This record gives sequence, structure tokens and C-alpha cells, in this order.
Amino acid sequence: MQRMKSDPTPDAIFGHGFADVIGEYDWDETVRLVESATEADVDRVLAKARRNSQRLTPEDFAMLISPAAASRIEEMAALSSRFTGERFGKTISMYIPMYVGNACTNKCVYCGFNHDNPFERTILTMEQIEEECKAIKRLGPFENLLIVSGEYPSLCGVEYLENVLHTCRPYFHNLTIEVQPMRSADYERLTHSGLNGVVCFQETYHREAYRTYHPHGMKSHYDWRLNGYDRMGEAGVHKIGLGALLGLEDWRADTVMMARHLRYLQKKYWKSRYSVNFPRMRPSESGYQPKTVISDRELAMLTFAFRIFDHDVDISYSTREAPWFRDNMMRLGVTSMSAGSKTDPGGYASAPESLEQFEVSDERTPREVEASIRAHGYDPVWKDWDAVFD
Repeated sequence: MQRMKSDPTPDAIFGHGFADVIGEYDWDETVRLVESATEADVDRVLAKARRNSQRLTPEDFAMLISPAAASRIEEMAALSSRFTGERFGKTISMYIPMYVGNACTNKCVYCGFNHDNPFERTILTMEQIEEECKAIKRLGPFENLLIVSGEYPSLCGVEYLENVLHTCRPYFHNLTIEVQPMRSADYERLTHSGLNGVVCFQETYHREAYRTYHPHGMKSHYDWRLNGYDRMGEAGVHKIGLGALLGLEDWRADTVMMARHLRYLQKKYWKSRYSVNFPRMRPSESGYQPKTVISDRELAMLTFAFRIFDHDVDISYSTREAPWFRDNMMRLGVTSMSAGSKTDPGGYASAPESLEQFEVSDERTPREVEASIRAHGYDPVWKDWDAVFD
């Protein structure tokens, strides 16, 4: 088919960014780097971390998530707790997600929002969104709202999201979105409408496997998604969230790649703050089962390793994780948690029977989560951003 004059070129579509850099790192070599680590390698990195004289490298991080590090997990937990306390104090930042749409053009094989799933889809109106905001405020004094939608640009594009932000802003001081990757100009436009942060999951950094999991839709374009973080940085987004979906491919290689990605972003877009999330695959409407399974102990070790690797990054645990696990990890590296989460559009007030993206494990109310945080000697922080800083 002949390209129309108005069609964008490939460079205009995908742009430049970390997708041009990631080719420097071979996936199989990364796997071997982790698997070949010895206890002596782990001890060397831990000694370097204790001295706190220089920042750890992604290759140092690889040693801390290696099988050889399993015998050092108690020491890692202590270091993680120490560094978290020095940077964040005894606080846990609270947030809540609000799903505004589950229509999606993508056909991700593991997701309940898969375009081919024969379920009625929901896109909330501004009136419904306002009802959701009011219902959330009745649950607890949340000020940090994560706005989530399926990736359907013609229905949930920049204009729709701009209206969503304007609708939610009177109720919440901090607004973050988790939607389809957009152009830098669109992100910048949304920052002028109250946007504070953007979360995006690369899902897996394994280029070849990525296409297998995302066969159709804009999400099938690996470079477009990976370079989205650069577009966020170029737009001056205040906080950028990274994540890999643990269970698709080798979780150790994926998180080493994510550590490399974080260092790249921190160097290039140093004015932005960063957060990381480690979602483990859970059952969805698609019935997809994870390729690999990461145990509780391994997830704990990964959390410790990332805190030792970077003292400043926000580490978030969602309600995907069980209550007892979240309670324990709040003392050892986690700095933000969701509570009372509904993963279906309108789940708080207007459409509680709509299609969920995934099931939750922690079904406690926000007040119950708050009580548990306080019982462990920590303070829940409902608000850590103010409109005066916009």
C-alpha cells in the first residue's frame, strides 16, 4: 500500500530513546551474568553497598538477585530496611486506582481486557467518574489517584483523558495515569491539565518474546512502547513509573534490564522522580497461566535488591499481593501501597459488575490497611503532593 502524504514516517512514530540503547545488552548474556554469580560476587556488592561510597551499577544489582544471593537474604533485608528508613522514614504512601475504561484494541494473550474477549466493554462518562471520585473519598482520605484504562485511543485518547483529569482534580491532589503510551506533546498537554505522573509497564524487555505476547494492536510495537518513557521525560512528567510483568519471561533478566532502563532515564531526565512496581501474574479472564513463577521469597529478595541498588526510587506494592506479605514488606523496602482497589471500570459506584483486568489478593478496606500500617509502627501518608507545586 502506498504511504499517504499525511502518514507519519517510522521515525516519527517510534522516535528515539532507550530502544536504541537496549540492543547493547544481550538477553542471553544477561541471563548468564545472573546465573554465574557466586557468593563472593554477592559479598563484594554488599560490601560496596555498606560503604555507601558509590552508586551500584545494574551489573551489581544482577548479583543481588542471583541464586547465589539466596543465602544472604537476611543481610539484604537489613540493608534494604536501613536505606528505606534513611530516605523515606517510617511512612507508607497510600494510593488507589480508578479504572475508567476496559475497551482495548490490543490482543495481549495474558490480559482480561484482550480485544477478542467476548465481554461487554465499559467507558465511563464524566458523570460516572465524578461518582467514582465521591465513592473513593468515602473509603478514606486518598489524595493519590491512579487513573487506569484499556488502550483504546479513539475512545480514551488525550481529549478524553484531559476531561478525566479536570473531573478528578477537585477531589485529588495527585493524579497519575496508566494508559496507552502517547506522544510527548500529548503528555505535556496533560501536565497542564493536572497530570503529575505516568505509569507504564513494558511487560517484558525480551524483544522477540514481546511480540508473541502482544500479537496485535499498537502495543505490538516494542520500540513505541519502550521509547514512551523518553517521551514522558521530554514532556517534563513529574513522576515516571516503570514495571515488568513477572511471569512472562525470566524475571531476573527482565528486572536487570529494568535497572539498566532506570539508570538511563535518571541520567537523561534527572528532573523526574521514578517508581518501580513488580506485579506478579495473576489469573485473568483470559485464563492465561504464567510461564515462570516467582516465589514470595524471591519477590522479597528482588525488592531488597532494588532498594539497595537505588535508595531514592519509590517501590510500590499493589493489592495483587496478599495482606500478610504486604504487611511484612512495608518494613523492609516498600514505600507505597494501594488499598481498597477495584480493577473494573465503575467498580466503586457506577458499574460494579464490569469486566475486571485482574483479581486482587488483598481485599481489606482502606481503613483496615491503615490500621495495619499503624500497628506496625508506620504512618500512612495520604497526600505527598500539593497543587501549589504545579
